[in-house]
Amino acid sequence: MQRTLLSILLGLSASAVLAQTEVTATLAGHAYVPFNTVTNAPKDAGVLFETSGKFANDPRQRVEKLGSVAANTFVGDPKHPRASGGFLPLKGQSVQGFSGIHAIGDGTFLALTDNGFGNKVNSMDALLMVHHVKPNWKSGKTQVMKTTFLHDPDRKVPFFINNENTTKRYLTGSDFDVESIQVVGNEWWIGDEFGPYILRTTAQGKVLGVIETVVSGKKYTGPDHYQHARPPVPTALPFNVRRSGGFEPMAKSVDGQKVFPMFEWPLWDAETKAYESHNGKPFTRILELNVASQQYTGQMWKYSFEQAGNVAADFQMLNAHEGLVIERDDASEGVNPVCPKETRTDCFTHPAQFKRIYKIDMSQVDADGFVKKVAYIDLTRIANPNSKAHLGGNAAVFALPHLGPEGLTVVDAEHIAVVNDNNFPYSSGRTIGQPDHNEITLLNIKTLIDAK
Repeated sequence: MQRTLLSILLGLSASAVLAQTEVTATLAGHAYVPFNTVTNAPKDAGVLFETSGKFANDPRQRVEKLGSVAANTFVGDPKHPRASGGFLPLKGQSVQGFSGIHAIGDGTFLALTDNGFGNKVNSMDALLMVHHVKPNWKSGKTQVMKTTFLHDPDRKVPFFINNENTTKRYLTGSDFDVESIQVVGNEWWIGDEFGPYILRTTAQGKVLGVIETVVSGKKYTGPDHYQHARPPVPTALPFNVRRSGGFEPMAKSVDGQKVFPMFEWPLWDAETKAYESHNGKPFTRILELNVASQQYTGQMWKYSFEQAGNVAADFQMLNAHEGLVIERDDASEGVNPVCPKETRTDCFTHPAQFKRIYKIDMSQVDADGFVKKVAYIDLTRIANPNSKAHLGGNAAVFALPHLGPEGLTVVDAEHIAVVNDNNFPYSSGRTIGQPDHNEITLLNIKTLIDAK
Protein backbone atom coordinates (compact mmCIF):
# COMPACT_ATOMS: atom_id res chain seq x y z
CA MET A 1 0.00 0.00 0.00
CA GLN A 2 1.31 3.47 -0.88
CA ARG A 3 2.43 5.48 2.11
CA THR A 4 1.37 9.11 2.55
CA LEU A 5 3.98 11.80 3.10
CA LEU A 6 2.67 12.30 6.63
CA SER A 7 3.13 8.61 7.45
CA ILE A 8 6.68 8.78 6.12
CA LEU A 9 7.40 11.83 8.29
CA LEU A 10 5.94 10.19 11.36
CA GLY A 11 7.90 7.07 10.54
CA LEU A 12 11.09 9.09 10.66
CA SER A 13 10.15 10.14 14.18
CA ALA A 14 9.80 6.56 15.33
CA SER A 15 12.98 5.25 13.71
CA ALA A 16 16.39 5.01 15.29
CA VAL A 17 18.26 8.29 14.97
CA LEU A 18 21.74 8.37 13.47
CA ALA A 19 24.07 11.35 13.05
CA GLN A 20 22.56 14.03 10.80
CA THR A 21 19.31 12.11 10.47
CA GLU A 22 16.15 14.05 9.73
CA VAL A 23 13.47 13.63 12.37
CA THR A 24 10.02 15.15 12.35
CA ALA A 25 8.60 18.01 14.36
CA THR A 26 4.86 18.14 14.98
CA LEU A 27 2.85 21.34 14.86
CA ALA A 28 1.47 22.01 18.33
CA GLY A 29 0.30 25.60 17.96
CA HIS A 30 0.29 28.49 15.51
CA ALA A 31 -0.45 32.19 15.86
CA TYR A 32 0.62 35.44 14.30
CA VAL A 33 0.87 39.21 14.55
CA PRO A 34 -0.50 40.78 11.33
CA PHE A 35 2.09 42.47 9.13
CA ASN A 36 0.31 45.84 9.32
CA THR A 37 0.43 46.03 13.13
CA VAL A 38 1.89 49.32 14.35
CA THR A 39 2.45 50.99 17.68
CA ASN A 40 2.79 54.64 18.62
CA ALA A 41 6.20 56.00 19.46
CA PRO A 42 6.61 57.51 22.92
CA LYS A 43 5.42 61.11 22.93
CA ASP A 44 8.82 62.36 24.05
CA ALA A 45 10.56 60.66 21.13
CA GLY A 46 9.71 63.53 18.81
CA VAL A 47 7.81 64.05 15.58
CA LEU A 48 10.33 62.10 13.45
CA PHE A 49 9.02 58.84 14.91
CA GLU A 50 5.32 59.52 14.45
CA THR A 51 5.83 57.81 11.09
CA SER A 52 8.41 55.27 9.94
CA GLY A 53 9.91 54.01 6.70
CA LYS A 54 10.44 57.48 5.26
CA PHE A 55 13.99 56.60 4.19
CA ALA A 56 13.62 52.87 3.66
CA ASN A 57 13.83 52.62 -0.11
CA ASP A 58 16.30 55.45 -0.67
CA PRO A 59 18.02 56.93 2.40
CA ARG A 60 19.08 59.93 0.32
CA GLN A 61 15.48 61.00 -0.24
CA ARG A 62 12.81 61.52 2.38
CA VAL A 63 9.30 60.33 1.47
CA GLU A 64 6.54 61.77 3.65
CA LYS A 65 3.35 60.61 1.90
CA LEU A 66 2.03 57.57 3.75
CA GLY A 67 1.71 54.38 1.70
CA SER A 68 3.12 56.00 -1.44
CA VAL A 69 6.05 53.63 -2.07
CA ALA A 70 5.35 50.03 -3.10
CA ALA A 71 7.81 47.33 -2.03
CA ASN A 72 9.14 44.26 -3.81
CA THR A 73 10.20 40.98 -2.25
CA PHE A 74 13.84 40.27 -1.52
CA VAL A 75 13.73 36.91 -3.27
CA GLY A 76 13.41 36.35 -7.01
CA ASP A 77 14.77 37.56 -10.32
CA PRO A 78 16.13 41.13 -9.93
CA LYS A 79 15.14 41.83 -13.53
CA HIS A 80 11.56 40.78 -12.82
CA PRO A 81 10.79 41.92 -9.24
CA ARG A 82 7.74 40.46 -7.53
CA ALA A 83 5.55 42.90 -5.62
CA SER A 84 5.28 42.06 -1.91
CA GLY A 85 2.03 43.95 -1.40
CA GLY A 86 3.57 46.20 1.22
CA PHE A 87 3.78 49.99 1.18
CA LEU A 88 5.77 52.66 3.01
CA PRO A 89 5.93 55.00 4.87
CA LEU A 90 3.71 54.01 7.80
CA LYS A 91 1.86 55.95 10.45
CA GLY A 92 3.43 54.79 13.70
CA GLN A 93 6.22 52.29 14.35
CA SER A 94 6.00 48.92 12.65
CA VAL A 95 5.70 45.92 14.98
CA GLN A 96 7.58 43.69 12.60
CA GLY A 97 10.67 41.68 11.95
CA PHE A 98 10.78 39.39 15.01
CA SER A 99 14.45 38.47 15.12
CA GLY A 100 14.54 37.02 18.63
CA ILE A 101 12.13 35.43 21.09
CA HIS A 102 12.21 34.42 24.75
CA ALA A 103 9.67 32.22 26.52
CA ILE A 104 8.72 33.77 29.86
CA GLY A 105 7.14 30.55 31.12
CA ASP A 106 3.53 31.63 31.55
CA GLY A 107 2.46 31.23 27.93
CA THR A 108 3.75 34.67 26.97
CA PHE A 109 6.94 35.69 25.18
CA LEU A 110 9.33 38.56 24.66
CA ALA A 111 9.69 39.27 20.94
CA LEU A 112 12.52 41.45 19.66
CA THR A 113 11.88 43.67 16.64
CA ASP A 114 14.76 43.80 14.15
CA ASN A 115 16.59 47.04 13.33
CA GLY A 116 13.84 48.46 11.13
CA PHE A 117 14.07 48.29 7.37
CA GLY A 118 17.23 46.33 6.77
CA ASN A 119 20.33 48.40 7.38
CA LYS A 120 22.00 51.27 9.20
CA VAL A 121 21.28 54.05 6.71
CA ASN A 122 17.60 53.39 5.96
CA SER A 123 16.33 52.83 9.52
CA MET A 124 16.86 56.27 11.03
CA ASP A 125 13.17 56.63 11.88
CA ALA A 126 12.70 53.09 13.24
CA LEU A 127 12.82 52.73 17.04
CA LEU A 128 14.25 49.60 18.66
CA MET A 129 11.58 47.68 20.56
CA VAL A 130 10.89 44.56 22.63
CA HIS A 131 7.28 43.35 22.75
CA HIS A 132 5.53 41.28 25.40
CA VAL A 133 3.19 39.07 23.37
CA LYS A 134 0.59 36.44 24.18
CA PRO A 135 -0.36 33.99 21.40
CA ASN A 136 -3.72 32.25 21.46
CA TRP A 137 -3.04 28.88 19.84
CA LYS A 138 -6.75 28.18 19.42
CA SER A 139 -7.72 31.38 17.59
CA GLY A 140 -4.38 32.12 16.01
CA LYS A 141 -4.45 35.70 17.26
CA THR A 142 -1.58 37.21 19.20
CA GLN A 143 -2.01 40.02 21.69
CA VAL A 144 0.78 42.60 21.87
CA MET A 145 0.47 43.29 25.57
CA LYS A 146 3.26 45.84 25.96
CA THR A 147 6.02 47.45 23.92
CA THR A 148 9.27 48.54 25.54
CA PHE A 149 11.49 51.02 23.69
CA LEU A 150 15.26 50.76 24.16
CA HIS A 151 16.82 53.99 25.37
CA ASP A 152 20.12 55.33 26.72
CA PRO A 153 19.53 58.28 29.07
CA ASP A 154 22.77 57.61 31.00
CA ARG A 155 24.95 57.72 27.87
CA LYS A 156 26.27 54.19 28.25
CA VAL A 157 26.55 53.76 24.47
CA PRO A 158 30.14 54.84 23.69
CA PHE A 159 29.44 56.26 20.22
CA PHE A 160 27.24 58.87 18.58
CA ILE A 161 23.60 57.82 18.28
CA ASN A 162 20.79 59.17 16.15
CA ASN A 163 18.99 60.77 19.12
CA GLU A 164 22.07 62.32 20.72
CA ASN A 165 20.43 65.69 21.35
CA THR A 166 17.53 64.36 23.42
CA THR A 167 16.95 63.46 27.06
CA LYS A 168 15.61 59.90 26.78
CA ARG A 169 17.90 59.03 23.83
CA TYR A 170 15.72 56.36 22.25
CA LEU A 171 17.76 53.94 20.16
CA THR A 172 17.08 53.45 16.47
CA GLY A 173 17.99 51.05 13.70
CA SER A 174 20.80 53.40 12.78
CA ASP A 175 22.45 52.70 16.14
CA PHE A 176 22.14 48.93 16.52
CA ASP A 177 20.92 45.96 14.53
CA VAL A 178 19.36 43.93 17.34
CA GLU A 179 18.94 40.23 16.54
CA SER A 180 18.91 37.99 19.63
CA ILE A 181 17.72 38.34 23.22
CA GLN A 182 18.33 36.53 26.50
CA VAL A 183 17.07 37.28 29.99
CA VAL A 184 20.15 37.24 32.23
CA GLY A 185 19.20 37.78 35.86
CA ASN A 186 17.21 41.01 35.90
CA GLU A 187 18.71 42.21 32.63
CA TRP A 188 18.13 41.79 28.93
CA TRP A 189 21.22 40.84 26.94
CA ILE A 190 20.74 41.62 23.27
CA GLY A 191 22.97 40.47 20.43
CA ASP A 192 23.78 43.06 17.75
CA GLU A 193 25.17 42.79 14.21
CA PHE A 194 26.67 46.24 13.63
CA GLY A 195 29.55 45.90 16.09
CA PRO A 196 28.95 43.17 16.75
CA TYR A 197 28.16 44.06 20.37
CA ILE A 198 26.22 42.66 23.29
CA LEU A 199 23.82 45.30 24.54
CA ARG A 200 22.84 45.11 28.21
CA THR A 201 19.58 46.75 29.30
CA THR A 202 17.16 46.71 32.18
CA ALA A 203 13.79 45.04 31.73
CA GLN A 204 12.48 48.57 31.16
CA GLY A 205 14.77 48.97 28.16
CA LYS A 206 17.37 51.32 29.70
CA VAL A 207 20.90 50.65 28.48
CA LEU A 208 23.34 49.47 31.14
CA GLY A 209 26.35 48.82 28.94
CA VAL A 210 27.74 47.72 25.60
CA ILE A 211 30.17 44.78 25.44
CA GLU A 212 32.75 44.76 22.65
CA THR A 213 33.79 41.48 21.02
CA VAL A 214 37.37 40.87 22.15
CA VAL A 215 38.44 37.23 22.48
CA SER A 216 41.94 36.39 23.75
CA GLY A 217 43.13 39.84 22.73
CA LYS A 218 41.65 39.67 19.22
CA LYS A 219 38.92 42.12 18.32
CA TYR A 220 36.06 41.11 16.04
CA THR A 221 34.36 43.98 14.22
CA GLY A 222 32.10 44.53 11.23
CA PRO A 223 32.07 47.40 8.73
CA ASP A 224 29.40 49.23 10.76
CA HIS A 225 31.43 49.25 13.98
CA TYR A 226 31.68 52.82 15.23
CA GLN A 227 35.48 52.86 15.07
CA HIS A 228 35.59 52.18 11.35
CA ALA A 229 35.69 54.87 8.71
CA ARG A 230 35.44 53.94 5.07
CA PRO A 231 38.77 52.40 3.99
CA PRO A 232 40.82 54.54 1.59
CA VAL A 233 41.30 51.65 -0.83
CA PRO A 234 38.98 48.68 -1.55
CA THR A 235 41.48 46.07 -0.34
CA ALA A 236 42.23 47.76 2.98
CA LEU A 237 39.54 46.03 5.04
CA PRO A 238 39.87 46.88 8.74
CA PHE A 239 37.23 44.35 9.84
CA ASN A 240 36.76 40.57 9.95
CA VAL A 241 32.97 40.23 10.39
CA ARG A 242 30.87 40.74 7.28
CA ARG A 243 28.03 43.25 7.24
CA SER A 244 24.90 41.68 8.77
CA GLY A 245 27.05 38.78 9.94
CA GLY A 246 27.27 39.44 13.67
CA PHE A 247 25.35 38.05 16.63
CA GLU A 248 22.12 36.94 14.97
CA PRO A 249 22.21 33.87 17.29
CA MET A 250 22.99 33.95 21.00
CA ALA A 251 22.30 31.19 23.51
CA LYS A 252 22.47 31.21 27.31
CA SER A 253 23.78 28.40 29.51
CA VAL A 254 21.12 26.66 31.55
CA ASP A 255 22.78 27.87 34.77
CA GLY A 256 22.76 31.46 33.53
CA GLN A 257 26.51 31.94 34.05
CA LYS A 258 27.49 32.13 30.35
CA VAL A 259 26.08 33.36 27.09
CA PHE A 260 27.16 31.99 23.73
CA PRO A 261 27.12 34.59 20.94
CA MET A 262 27.42 33.04 17.48
CA PHE A 263 28.35 34.74 14.22
CA GLU A 264 25.64 34.51 11.59
CA TRP A 265 28.06 34.18 8.67
CA PRO A 266 31.59 32.82 8.29
CA LEU A 267 34.37 35.19 9.35
CA TRP A 268 36.83 36.76 6.91
CA ASP A 269 40.33 35.24 6.95
CA ALA A 270 42.83 37.97 6.06
CA GLU A 271 45.58 35.45 5.32
CA THR A 272 43.63 33.44 2.75
CA LYS A 273 41.59 36.47 1.64
CA ALA A 274 38.44 34.37 1.83
CA TYR A 275 35.67 33.47 4.25
CA GLU A 276 36.55 30.68 6.64
CA SER A 277 35.94 27.16 5.33
CA HIS A 278 37.08 23.62 6.01
CA ASN A 279 37.11 20.74 3.53
CA GLY A 280 35.06 22.80 1.10
CA LYS A 281 32.38 23.81 3.61
CA PRO A 282 32.05 27.28 5.15
CA PHE A 283 31.86 27.48 8.92
CA THR A 284 31.16 29.98 11.65
CA ARG A 285 32.14 30.28 15.30
CA ILE A 286 30.45 30.13 18.70
CA LEU A 287 31.98 32.24 21.47
CA GLU A 288 31.65 32.05 25.26
CA LEU A 289 31.04 35.14 27.40
CA ASN A 290 31.20 35.06 31.19
CA VAL A 291 28.17 36.87 32.64
CA ALA A 292 29.79 37.90 35.93
CA SER A 293 32.96 39.37 34.41
CA GLN A 294 31.37 40.44 31.10
CA GLN A 295 34.53 39.13 29.44
CA TYR A 296 34.97 36.50 26.74
CA THR A 297 36.60 33.38 28.12
CA GLY A 298 38.58 32.48 25.00
CA GLN A 299 36.63 29.25 24.54
CA MET A 300 35.46 28.88 20.94
CA TRP A 301 33.64 26.23 18.93
CA LYS A 302 33.29 25.83 15.16
CA TYR A 303 29.98 25.12 13.44
CA SER A 304 30.06 23.76 9.89
CA PHE A 305 27.40 24.83 7.40
CA GLU A 306 25.94 22.24 5.05
CA GLN A 307 26.37 24.45 1.99
CA ALA A 308 27.69 27.81 0.87
CA GLY A 309 25.25 30.67 1.44
CA ASN A 310 23.74 29.18 4.60
CA VAL A 311 23.56 31.25 7.78
CA ALA A 312 22.98 30.66 11.49
CA ALA A 313 19.78 32.42 12.56
CA ASP A 314 19.42 31.50 16.24
CA PHE A 315 20.92 29.29 18.93
CA GLN A 316 19.50 28.00 22.22
CA MET A 317 20.78 25.51 24.79
CA LEU A 318 18.81 22.42 25.81
CA ASN A 319 21.12 21.39 28.64
CA ALA A 320 24.75 21.88 29.69
CA HIS A 321 26.20 20.72 26.37
CA GLU A 322 23.43 20.25 23.80
CA GLY A 323 21.76 23.02 21.85
CA LEU A 324 19.59 23.91 18.87
CA VAL A 325 20.73 25.99 15.88
CA ILE A 326 18.58 27.39 13.09
CA GLU A 327 20.55 26.90 9.88
CA ARG A 328 18.93 28.26 6.74
CA ASP A 329 19.70 29.49 3.28
CA ASP A 330 19.37 33.21 2.65
CA ALA A 331 17.87 33.05 -0.85
CA SER A 332 14.57 31.16 -0.90
CA GLU A 333 10.97 31.60 0.24
CA GLY A 334 7.50 30.25 -0.54
CA VAL A 335 5.96 26.84 -1.15
CA ASN A 336 3.08 27.08 -3.63
CA PRO A 337 2.65 27.96 -6.40
CA VAL A 338 6.14 27.19 -7.71
CA CYS A 339 7.09 28.81 -11.00
CA PRO A 340 7.72 26.73 -14.09
CA LYS A 341 11.00 27.35 -15.88
CA GLU A 342 9.94 30.62 -17.49
CA THR A 343 10.25 33.85 -15.54
CA ARG A 344 6.99 34.96 -13.89
CA THR A 345 5.91 37.12 -10.97
CA ASP A 346 2.73 35.25 -9.96
CA CYS A 347 4.61 32.31 -8.41
CA PHE A 348 7.69 31.48 -6.33
CA THR A 349 10.86 31.47 -8.46
CA HIS A 350 13.06 30.30 -5.57
CA PRO A 351 10.79 28.22 -3.28
CA ALA A 352 11.87 27.55 0.30
CA GLN A 353 14.65 24.98 0.33
CA PHE A 354 17.06 24.82 3.25
CA LYS A 355 15.28 25.79 6.50
CA ARG A 356 16.38 23.50 9.34
CA ILE A 357 16.92 23.32 13.08
CA TYR A 358 19.93 21.21 14.08
CA LYS A 359 20.62 19.64 17.43
CA ILE A 360 24.31 20.01 18.23
CA ASP A 361 26.51 18.52 20.94
CA MET A 362 29.23 20.91 22.13
CA SER A 363 30.85 18.22 24.26
CA GLN A 364 31.58 16.14 21.16
CA VAL A 365 34.11 18.18 19.21
CA ASP A 366 36.33 16.72 16.50
CA ALA A 367 40.07 17.26 16.12
CA ASP A 368 39.48 20.46 14.14
CA GLY A 369 37.19 22.01 16.75
CA PHE A 370 33.82 21.35 15.09
CA VAL A 371 30.76 20.56 17.19
CA LYS A 372 28.81 17.42 16.36
CA LYS A 373 25.58 17.91 14.42
CA VAL A 374 23.33 15.17 15.80
CA ALA A 375 20.06 15.43 13.85
CA TYR A 376 17.70 18.01 12.41
CA ILE A 377 14.12 18.93 11.64
CA ASP A 378 13.07 20.46 8.31
CA LEU A 379 10.85 23.52 8.82
CA THR A 380 9.30 23.00 5.39
CA ARG A 381 8.17 19.46 6.39
CA ILE A 382 6.31 19.70 9.72
CA ALA A 383 3.76 17.04 10.63
CA ASN A 384 0.30 18.52 11.18
CA PRO A 385 -1.95 15.62 12.22
CA ASN A 386 -4.19 17.78 14.39
CA SER A 387 -4.80 20.68 11.95
CA LYS A 388 -3.22 23.34 14.14
CA ALA A 389 -2.29 25.86 11.42
CA HIS A 390 -3.96 29.27 11.08
CA LEU A 391 -2.15 30.31 7.90
CA GLY A 392 -1.11 28.31 4.86
CA GLY A 393 -3.87 25.73 5.01
CA ASN A 394 -4.13 22.65 7.19
CA ALA A 395 -2.63 19.90 5.07
CA ALA A 396 -1.05 16.91 6.78
CA VAL A 397 2.38 18.44 6.17
CA PHE A 398 2.83 22.08 7.18
CA ALA A 399 5.60 24.42 6.05
CA LEU A 400 7.24 27.56 7.38
CA PRO A 401 8.02 29.02 3.95
CA HIS A 402 9.69 32.24 5.01
CA LEU A 403 12.99 33.64 3.84
CA GLY A 404 14.02 33.94 7.46
CA PRO A 405 12.98 31.60 10.22
CA GLU A 406 14.90 33.80 12.62
CA GLY A 407 14.29 33.07 16.29
CA LEU A 408 13.62 30.12 18.55
CA THR A 409 13.09 29.63 22.26
CA VAL A 410 12.75 26.53 24.43
CA VAL A 411 9.26 26.42 25.92
CA ASP A 412 9.38 23.18 27.92
CA ALA A 413 10.89 19.69 27.83
CA GLU A 414 9.27 18.89 24.46
CA HIS A 415 8.37 22.18 22.79
CA ILE A 416 10.04 25.15 21.15
CA ALA A 417 8.57 28.28 19.60
CA VAL A 418 9.91 29.61 16.29
CA VAL A 419 9.41 33.10 14.84
CA ASN A 420 10.14 34.52 11.40
CA ASP A 421 11.64 37.88 10.54
CA ASN A 422 9.01 39.12 8.11
CA ASN A 423 11.33 41.88 6.81
CA PHE A 424 8.29 44.11 6.39
CA PRO A 425 7.44 45.16 3.75
CA TYR A 426 9.88 43.12 1.69
CA SER A 427 9.25 39.42 2.37
CA SER A 428 6.31 37.60 0.81
CA GLY A 429 6.80 33.87 1.33
CA ARG A 430 3.48 32.72 2.74
CA THR A 431 1.10 34.23 0.16
CA ILE A 432 1.93 35.69 -3.25
CA GLY A 433 1.42 39.45 -3.22
CA GLN A 434 0.97 39.76 0.55
CA PRO A 435 3.62 40.74 3.07
CA ASP A 436 4.50 38.01 5.53
CA HIS A 437 3.01 38.18 9.00
CA ASN A 438 5.03 37.66 12.18
CA GLU A 439 4.24 34.01 12.84
CA ILE A 440 4.81 32.27 16.17
CA THR A 441 4.93 28.52 15.69
CA LEU A 442 4.84 26.02 18.56
CA LEU A 443 6.58 22.75 17.69
CA ASN A 444 6.80 19.44 19.51
CA ILE A 445 10.41 18.35 18.93
CA LYS A 446 10.67 15.41 21.33
CA THR A 447 12.21 13.27 18.57
CA LEU A 448 14.96 15.86 18.06
CA ILE A 449 15.59 16.28 21.78
CA ASP A 450 15.87 12.48 22.17
CA ALA A 451 18.19 12.12 19.15
CA LYS A 452 21.65 10.72 19.91
